[in-house]
Amino acid sequence: MVGKRGRVIGRIAPGTVGEVMLPVRGATEAFYAYPATDEVIEVGTQVVVVEFDPPRTVYVARAI
Repeated sequence: MVGKRGRVIGRIAPGTVGEVMLPVRGATEAFYAYPATDEVIEVGTQVVVVEFDPPRTVYVARAI
């Protein structure tokens, strides 16, 4: 999962749980998401997974 790129579908901010869509097994699936740093990431932003906490939680940063 680390390194996969996805799109935010639920606002991600420190202290709150957001949501992202990520490509998995030939489809796109939703995962709970937290920011990897103290930043707010708005809906529609492309992100990259920096840490994976199975089964459905990821820590993400803005994709460059």
